[in-house]
Amino acid sequence: MKAIKKSLTEEEYLYLDFSHQTKGCIFPLHTSVTLFLLSYCDCKIFKICLVVTKDVNTDSSLLRDDLIQDVEIQIISRQELPPIVQNCCLPAVVERSDNFCRAGLAVVLRHIIQKSYEADPLKKELLELLGFKKACLKACAEVSQWTRLCELTIPLAIENFLRESSDQPPTIPVEILQLEKKLSEPVRVHNDDKLRRQKLRQQKADGVGPPLTKGKAKSKVHTQETPEELDSSSESLELKVAFSKLTVQEEPATTNREPSHIRKAKASDLPPLEHVFAEGLYFTLADIVLLPCIHHFLVIICKKFSEKLVEFPLLASWYQRIQEVPRVKTAASKCGIQFLHLPKLLTISTEQCPNLSEVPGVEEHSDPLFIGGPRPTMAKLMEKGIEVMFSPHPCPTWTVDWNVLPAAVSPKEGKMSSDRALRKQQQLNNLVYVGHVGIVLAHMLPSCQVALHACGVATDMVIEHCIKTRASFITCPCCYGFIQNTSKFNFPKSEQFKKTLSYKEHMILCRFADQTAVQLPPQRRLIGKQCMCLVDLDRARAAEECGYSVQVISMEPESCSPKNNMIVGVPI
Repeated sequence: MKAIKKSLTEEEYLYLDFSHQTKGCIFPLHTSVTLFLLSYCDCKIFKICLVVTKDVNTDSSLLRDDLIQDVEIQIISRQELPPIVQNCCLPAVVERSDNFCRAGLAVVLRHIIQKSYEADPLKKELLELLGFKKACLKACAEVSQWTRLCELTIPLAIENFLRESSDQPPTIPVEILQLEKKLSEPVRVHNDDKLRRQKLRQQKADGVGPPLTKGKAKSKVHTQETPEELDSSSESLELKVAFSKLTVQEEPATTNREPSHIRKAKASDLPPLEHVFAEGLYFTLADIVLLPCIHHFLVIICKKFSEKLVEFPLLASWYQRIQEVPRVKTAASKCGIQFLHLPKLLTISTEQCPNLSEVPGVEEHSDPLFIGGPRPTMAKLMEKGIEVMFSPHPCPTWTVDWNVLPAAVSPKEGKMSSDRALRKQQQLNNLVYVGHVGIVLAHMLPSCQVALHACGVATDMVIEHCIKTRASFITCPCCYGFIQNTSKFNFPKSEQFKKTLSYKEHMILCRFADQTAVQLPPQRRLIGKQCMCLVDLDRARAAEECGYSVQVISMEPESCSPKNNMIVGVPI
């Protein structure tokens, strides 16, 4: 009896939008993507509800061919959604108790993968979909341009393309060209150097000349070959690595030590790794998201405008290759997707295709390192009267009386060392004095929200939300190195900083602001602290331009955290 009760408690409902359908496709594409993942994971643990508007034909018999064939789906109206989902963007997952909701495509897809694995821990390959460090599409679209491209802009662009396609040659969505450009870029993986040396060795053994530079490689698109055929042929190292992981669930066997001339080769002389899948060498959730979208795009292209296919040979190659991933064809068939067989194409470079070279990049700033350091940028700011300046701490010795609070409120109750728990208490002392945060917030002032160590542009999202509602705010920024231009924010933010610094110069400050770890030399940490202050002063000036009084304050003691700035704003 207890087991039954537990099962009912853990039951979850998956709500999917439904607007209309064509052969093999349910719109919006977010719904097709979600159904495809459910099919790939063979997941039947969710109660699935299609949410429709009143004027939509909801004849379930017409939907059957385009849905997962062996999954029961309920059709409901928007008005029948639980209150917690009413204002959410679907898809959304809600626990049976109706008090916890996960919404948004990437969040829901990651949850489906996790729950599918928990239901059957033998399916370890499902966790591989989450990529290196389980971070695939984890960053929100407001922060990550790659997540935004996969989760939002490509599905929407293809929906518009399918809606507007006629007998006239269409304009290829710029998002498709961005993806083609992305697939032409060298791959970066955690064992990058090792694999590139193996590739150099393979090239030398095959009698290939010096490594080809980025953008000049010309190779035929790979057709549908099985993993066995790939392993037995002289295919690229990238394909062998990618398909060995898919078939054996482990890295290829360790090779013997590389020859001296390979080991001593400069990193700049090593050949770049080429894309096998969307994010690099490994099949991930990004491929799952893109496959239904790209398939329906290619169906129209091949049917009406086949001459356009030559504009994206890498995408066509990816589409052919992904069909050989185990279970992909089966999952697609269950969802009514019938794969196309594309002709062989030649890979073209950005030099050969001017349109491709002019496509805006997926990431606006891709240089891994800046040259010159932060001092010239800091000197430039000083010339304009902008210097590192902290407001005095209002009460540096004040502390929460932790002894009178419930034990669960204290960081000491968390699974961490006593030293770290003390530092967390010190951080909270600072924020609680001028506001409240986290568990302390929940206990002492449940009606307020603030942020402790809001990562990258999450700090800017918090400040923006507070400004819109004219609320006071206190935030402790973190991960300055993750700051970049996004769909919501451009840097620098304030007019004062915009007149002085370029985007790249501001990024220099952000990169060096992350260099405050205790193990670094003191002088380097000092420069990092100064860069932190300047980045946060830009945020403060931007808030002041919106009618706020803002201070940038250092926590006391500063040793409580390498990221020890606080930005405190009050509407005037």
